[in-house]
Amino acid sequence: MDWDNLRYFLELARTGTLAAAARRTGVEHTTVARRIQALEKQMGAPLFAREAAGHRLTEAGRQLLPAVEAMETAVLGVERHSPANAASNGPTGLVRVGATEGFGTLILAPHLARLTLAHPGLSIDLLAVPRMLQLSRREADIVISLERPKRGAVIVTKLADYTLRLYGQREYLARRPLIAKAEDLRHHAFISYVDDLLFSKELQFLDQLHQPERFALRSTSVTAQYEAVRAGAGLAVLPAFMADRDPILARVLPGQAEFTRTFWMSMPAEAKHLARVQAVWGLLKEVGQREAGVLVPMSARGSR
Repeated sequence: MDWDNLRYFLELARTGTLAAAARRTGVEHTTVARRIQALEKQMGAPLFAREAAGHRLTEAGRQLLPAVEAMETAVLGVERHSPANAASNGPTGLVRVGATEGFGTLILAPHLARLTLAHPGLSIDLLAVPRMLQLSRREADIVISLERPKRGAVIVTKLADYTLRLYGQREYLARRPLIAKAEDLRHHAFISYVDDLLFSKELQFLDQLHQPERFALRSTSVTAQYEAVRAGAGLAVLPAFMADRDPILARVLPGQAEFTRTFWMSMPAEAKHLARVQAVWGLLKEVGQREAGVLVPMSARGSR
């Protein structure tokens, strides 16, 4: 079996589009398409379903993927032990990490960037998007989510807790009615997520605090919510690691309007032997421990 065909299969499975796979392999997208067609003919079954958004693995493709990943690991092992690469023992290849938008952007990105500097052969796709990524669909190698996966052949660990609080812009709060208790929130507009596009029930905060009469702005993006609060549009529940460091924001109902959520980290069981995945997994566990004081500020720890 032609390893080149399998290599293109692997890149397309990881990236989801011909264009992205072509960029990763340094060829034209037509070359990737031709290689995939040749492999499908050899396998006697379609390996991808062609959709408007890109290419999605079929059942045959999902069954083939672990074997090809094992082949890749073997090939990389041979390359690492060759005389030309004797001096380079670090992890190589691409790892896709899925994370919530705020955590991925503000906390993970700097640490992952430093990891790639330490290992030039390693590439990381950080998918910091406001939706849940699926390991079963090979959308990522490692997923950090707000809900613990309940099924599937996956390895799961608790990464870290984090605190969220209710915030408002200081000037906004100065010119609006005083908020001394939860009932006073009825005088204020709110900023939150879009209910029917909420990707996790763990993001439902306001039901525990106050049912807003009016939303000034709703967005699937926590960054957009943060900017709307900074602009003085209303109040919002935001991660403390995002909002506590902003001097123009102030906490509202401290000690009462405060929530704790958990980040769970998971990966497919068959990926645990891949050196590149192990390297990123280990770093992320370190980040969870190192950033604990930022994710759960001391005042929040004392109130639990």
